[in-house]
Amino acid sequence: MPQLRIRKQLYRAVRLLYLVEHSVHTDNQYKKTDMSNSPNKPIANHAGVYYPASKEELEKLFTLFNFSLDNAEDAKQRLQLNPRAIIAPHGEYYASGFSANIAHRLLAKQNPKRVVVIGPAQNKSFQGISGSFFNSYNTPLGDLTIDRAYLNVIASNFNITFNDSLHQNEHSTELQMPFIAYYQPQVPVIEFLYNNCDPQLLENLIQWLLEDTLTAVVISSNLSHNVSPQLANALDSITINAIANQNTAILQECEASGLEAISALIKASNTLNLQSHILDYRTTADAIKDLKKVIGFTSAAFTKAL
Repeated sequence: MPQLRIRKQLYRAVRLLYLVEHSVHTDNQYKKTDMSNSPNKPIANHAGVYYPASKEELEKLFTLFNFSLDNAEDAKQRLQLNPRAIIAPHGEYYASGFSANIAHRLLAKQNPKRVVVIGPAQNKSFQGISGSFFNSYNTPLGDLTIDRAYLNVIASNFNITFNDSLHQNEHSTELQMPFIAYYQPQVPVIEFLYNNCDPQLLENLIQWLLEDTLTAVVISSNLSHNVSPQLANALDSITINAIANQNTAILQECEASGLEAISALIKASNTLNLQSHILDYRTTADAIKDLKKVIGFTSAAFTKAL
């Protein structure tokens, strides 16, 4: 499966720098700092847990990711891609951040008018799609403006609801926001969470979004969860094959937290003549030695087909 071939000595150097800077242990906890609170925006609840809570630490980490990426032996071709939509993981940055960083770095080349982030609601059960009707989105790199005007248009067309508590504590979408704040700080965002959602509604929404060439879409998803490295690679190879070949029939056999949105994106891309490109694949086993509870991560770019 595609994993950027980073020279071993370089990977070890980057990994060592990361450990020194962030003191990562088996509990993978970052230094927690107090984040600002406002009723007009969700708090970055997972800063200091899934990713660094300080602007300086985040910027250092993204610099390390890009140093490693720029020196990867086979990165040049992928860095030329100009995607309309991406799939990016939402694991702890020490394990999944490199993969997510590639996708977000490429997405910024599109210079979109807005970025729409779509992720599964994993903490509370509800039915349908909830939009984040706040004024802004809090990140350690600064607040991102939420495109309320465009969100209202979408909501009127797709029966979007608003559940405040869902958006206050959902990491699947929150973990995408620091990347957007780093690469596209002036671009407004829209956040959607879905659960028990009509697949056709999700497909229609994503297709509608991508028909607007000024809108970029981020699908947040991890792959296999809490399995052995061997089983993770086997399960994830099916998912990656489905994405690469844009074959939703194969997805019936896949394991991914954002499976519904991945399927919807593939169907919308087939309709709109967008082509998928797998950017990277890795698991937590590449970062730590816990081989009993491995999580898989991939990133992909969807570009206009030639």
